[in-house]
Amino acid sequence: MHTFNTLSEFHKFCALPKPEHPLISVVDYGQVDYQTVENQITWTQNFYSIGLKRNVSAKVRYGQQEYDFDEGLLTFIGPRQVLQFEMLPSEKKPSGWLLLIHPDFLWNTPLSKAIKNYEFFGYAINEALFLSEKEEKTMVDILLHIQQEYRSNIDKFSQNIIIAQLELLLNYAERYYQRQFLTRKINNHEVLVRLEDFLGSYFNGEEAINKGIPTVQFVADTLNVSPNYLSSLLKVLTGQSTQQHIHDKLIEKAKEQLSTTQLSVSEIAYTLGFEHSQSFSKLFKNKTNQSPAAFRASFN
Repeated sequence: MHTFNTLSEFHKFCALPKPEHPLISVVDYGQVDYQTVENQITWTQNFYSIGLKRNVSAKVRYGQQEYDFDEGLLTFIGPRQVLQFEMLPSEKKPSGWLLLIHPDFLWNTPLSKAIKNYEFFGYAINEALFLSEKEEKTMVDILLHIQQEYRSNIDKFSQNIIIAQLELLLNYAERYYQRQFLTRKINNHEVLVRLEDFLGSYFNGEEAINKGIPTVQFVADTLNVSPNYLSSLLKVLTGQSTQQHIHDKLIEKAKEQLSTTQLSVSEIAYTLGFEHSQSFSKLFKNKTNQSPAAFRASFN
């Protein structure tokens, strides 16, 4: 595995001139020529990269899953993530742009923490972002503005201007990814239906008693998606996280049992996977503004 700690090391591996700025670089991807005879290249990098690439003929893995380049243009790679390329023969020459950002460039700016909130840098997203021609032009213009700024005489305003451009690019990307969540070929509403079916079955059967309240990881594994991806998808479709969906289904089942059975509050808590009835009562009151006993009393 290749490890790139600096932008300079990566530039050298790509047969590019030394970066004009040590911490940020906009690269013409058509000039990239990986200095290796390996057909399969694996690397990890200690910086962020955003790629807007066309005609990339390769099978790509990001982490342990395949990364879909077939229809998308824009990719996001975070620091210390594992990226694997298997180069495929092609008559077309790749083109596009590559933005490299070392975390040190973001130091002491709000973006240094905020950038971690953009989930498309993580393994949760496994497909490149599709862009219309107009959207592609918007992103390329931002990249070229960044390049123009660091090529100018660096002054006390330079970092703030570049950071503002980066935030603009990331916010556009977040908008476009949310649209893609809603329009992708995979029917995301089917995932929501499967989630509802799973939670209904889980709390109606014996699983909650035997296994406890399902975790987000367990639910995601059951649906064959990553936890971050599932929560991102649900927030787009419903405005709620996976955890909120689990709690809502749990409260729905609790209300049913409180209103139609003679089970005690402790017994209901047990059937729903709680070890302690106090924890159940606290969650119920937090969700409904009533205690379980008060809710039951309203039916008598």
